[in-house]
Amino acid sequence: MATKRPADDDEPPNKKLRVENAQVSSQNDQERAVGITVFVSPNLPGFQCTVKTRYTDFLVNEILPNGDVLHLTDVATKNFKQANGQAAEADGDAAPTESKEMELKETAATAGAHGPSDAVADLPTDRDVPEAENAKDDNDADVTLSTEDKQSVVAIFGEDVSNKIIRLYSTVLRNPKRKSRDLPTIKSHLIPDKSDRTEAHKVIRIVFQLKLQTETLQEEPGVIAIKVAPTKGAAGARGEHNQNGNHAKGKVGWNELGGEYLHFTLHKENKDTMEALGFIGSQLKIPAKNFEFAGTKDRRGVTVQKVAVFRVRAERIASLNHLARGWRIGGFEYKKHGLGLGDLTGNEFGLTLRDLRVPGDEGLDVAARLELAKTLRFGSLSTGTHITGLKILQGDLGGAIDSILTYQPELLPENVEKSADKNRTPIDDITRSDGIRRWREKNITPSELRDLIPRRFSAESSIMQYLMKRDRKSGKMIQEQDWQGALMTIQRGLRLMYVHAYQSLVWNMAAGKRWELYGGKVVEGDLVIVGEKGEEEKQVGKDEVDESGEPIVRPHGDDAGPAEDTYTRGRSLSKEEAESGKFDIFDVVLPQPGFDVLYPRNEVGEYYKEFMGSEAGGGLDPHSMRRSWKDASLSGGYRKVMARPLKGVTWDIVQYASIEEQLLETDLDKLRKAEDATGNSQAGDSADMEGVVVGNGHGGDEKDKLALIMRFQLGSSQYATMALRELTKGGAQAYKPEFNTSR
Repeated sequence: MATKRPADDDEPPNKKLRVENAQVSSQNDQERAVGITVFVSPNLPGFQCTVKTRYTDFLVNEILPNGDVLHLTDVATKNFKQANGQAAEADGDAAPTESKEMELKETAATAGAHGPSDAVADLPTDRDVPEAENAKDDNDADVTLSTEDKQSVVAIFGEDVSNKIIRLYSTVLRNPKRKSRDLPTIKSHLIPDKSDRTEAHKVIRIVFQLKLQTETLQEEPGVIAIKVAPTKGAAGARGEHNQNGNHAKGKVGWNELGGEYLHFTLHKENKDTMEALGFIGSQLKIPAKNFEFAGTKDRRGVTVQKVAVFRVRAERIASLNHLARGWRIGGFEYKKHGLGLGDLTGNEFGLTLRDLRVPGDEGLDVAARLELAKTLRFGSLSTGTHITGLKILQGDLGGAIDSILTYQPELLPENVEKSADKNRTPIDDITRSDGIRRWREKNITPSELRDLIPRRFSAESSIMQYLMKRDRKSGKMIQEQDWQGALMTIQRGLRLMYVHAYQSLVWNMAAGKRWELYGGKVVEGDLVIVGEKGEEEKQVGKDEVDESGEPIVRPHGDDAGPAEDTYTRGRSLSKEEAESGKFDIFDVVLPQPGFDVLYPRNEVGEYYKEFMGSEAGGGLDPHSMRRSWKDASLSGGYRKVMARPLKGVTWDIVQYASIEEQLLETDLDKLRKAEDATGNSQAGDSADMEGVVVGNGHGGDEKDKLALIMRFQLGSSQYATMALRELTKGGAQAYKPEFNTSR
């Protein structure tokens, strides 16, 4: 007869039950808040477990577009070769002579990575731009431009400003060694049309042969500043200093390396993506928003993802590994294109679900519980982000910023100190709340704010610093109500996630409604993807203009990125097709709301209008999703209602003794193990591994706990948390760590 299992701790059972019930209730509330309300198989039993007890219990590796799983296999810089077989200049940091704005605009036209408006908006505005009232030097002579070139300049800037620009160009030619900071800056008149501003940047670059550079002033939207471009020995606008004077000269030089974008693998442990990239950017003197990635990854986990950055040499980034705490980088490769959200096939997950409990195991010892668990078949939600997205779509940008800069009063330092749970409150959350409170009370300086707000909260920090900017002469606040400008300081991928979160809310609600109405049955009006199921894909011409009526410049040949042709289109099924048996629930898609999607031609399509038009949906119209701001103008997309894992699910149930036992190896663990065997240490010392016992869950004494280890792959925009929710029927509880807890 099975013996009774001893209690795990000394807490009274009724107290434990109250705590667990409170956690379940809170989690259910969070799920409902983002539209997650139903189970696919409500009659199948679930089980209970604890998720992310250690952050090594949650491993995520991106799956590349070619199907390969991304792993960190090295942390050393390879000996990169140029295309012609010559060794690349080993220490030649990227310091092309073009300005940052010109680099970004040239990339926009060729690689499609940045639109003109993004390149302009991303420029720093830390300095004032003086008006060049008297640009003429007594020793300068007018430069003779061709009639055509002069007409091009005058047509955009007018006669007066054009003459100032030409005189400035003359000064540069006659005094090539004169420092750019000693020469005046010329302001254009207001140029309200974006296409005209784009043409202005282009004309200055071409006519004046890169001797002059331009930037759009954020403090004066629509006004362009023209100034002298830095000379060849100077540090570039991206802050890249070249110690040896070697350059990848212009785009041709970068193409010899393989491309203008450096791709690398980021392995991080218990860190936000932007927290790690923020530190790397601070060391390289470039903004964190210059880094591109296909998707953010969970903080409490060990994740491996691709990152790209424009015109930075591998040697510079690789040298930062010795400063790394909780992250490593490797796998460097130059490519012609950057990365965008969704530029991945999916993710591979390795999960350790601890404290496994299954129905009927009450009172059984560990051996009996293990046998019971093996008879089963196994095939932290945050709220608030969608509220920010909703405010943006409503045009309430001030409200959007308010929603980002919210904090819970109980997380203020003085209140945490009085709390019984003070050891369970992360210090980063406390300092974030304190920083926002002090900013709202106007009781903090920019430098104090930068020092106080943790790197992981880069969005909050960027917004507050932007809004508190003062005029150097008058001391007056000059941007305190420039809400759009403040939002533009956030890394674009994160900025888009706010509106994408609203799309996900609507999709979740629609998916739940469809399941309630039709279950797993395919019905008339359901949507499927054009070209699937062996159909001949309809030839759909690509748009020549964007939603604002402006020309779309598409990359060609080697400059085209990998996601150029990944856009999918949906179509609705007829009654005959739905009943033919050719399609099943795994073919059915639902749209994320946008101006370029179809909606189901059945009750679900009507539900989109009903929900989005309600107070909870923000009073929006699913058929009117265009906005004047590009980042808030949603084209939409499609997601499968049901999806199978990309590969089969593997699982095992093991015994373990304590949470100190790590049951899955990370990529960095494997690297260190290999280096220990060869004596070649590159992955760093084992400081991050202190107190870690890596085991396999088999053998040993006093292993009185059970864990379920699962490995599976999911496609892009498919989430392990949703798979766990369905498997456990809500029984997977997020671990509540003590402050500064185990790896």
